[in-house]
Amino acid sequence: MAIDRVDSGSSGLRSVQVAILAKAPIPGWAKTRLIPALGARGAARLQRRLTLRTLRSAAAAGLGPATLWCAPDAQQRFFRALRRVAGVHLETQPEGDLGARMHAAFCALCPRGPVLLIGTDCPPLAPTHLRRAAQALLDGEEAVLFPAEDGGYVLVGLRRPDARLFIAMTWSSPGVMAETRRRAHAEGLRWREFETLWDVDVPEDLARLQAFEAAASHPAREPRA
Repeated sequence: MAIDRVDSGSSGLRSVQVAILAKAPIPGWAKTRLIPALGARGAARLQRRLTLRTLRSAAAAGLGPATLWCAPDAQQRFFRALRRVAGVHLETQPEGDLGARMHAAFCALCPRGPVLLIGTDCPPLAPTHLRRAAQALLDGEEAVLFPAEDGGYVLVGLRRPDARLFIAMTWSSPGVMAETRRRAHAEGLRWREFETLWDVDVPEDLARLQAFEAAASHPAREPRA
């Protein structure tokens, strides 16, 4: 069995940046697929909570600086408050589909070092996951991925931008991860795939989120993995 080597005390890990794609918690605009279950304001409150959780995980990972890529723009009050309180750097997501926006983040950040790109919809994505992905890039992998149960992925990391992984992709479909694997193989990339995680997108995910948060608030009761 392979053992992941995580050099948590090295300055090398701090050379790996984190890009977080986030929507502003605007009622009626954020987490729209959850509105039937939570209402527009409830869905927006959940988006706010998930974003804060993601930022805490990125900070606890001990990696390089985190950049919050904001939609619809970085001037939203919630984002400006995060910059003021947490010191997080803000960028506005550019126009285009998800692939174009992800590629733009890599193009902007990769000249300064490897980049892990994540969203805000995956509560189980922990600091340990981020450190393992960062270490794999430092060890020579050209790409790293954490698949999602819905057929997409919750993290992609690159040492340098690669538009071929993102262009002409049918996003929000169950074939995203399979197509990404196909492209990575076709391009001869050195890449590593980690375990599959889950995210929160539809009302059926809310019970799982509730159980996860309850277990996290009582760590002594959590079953051992």
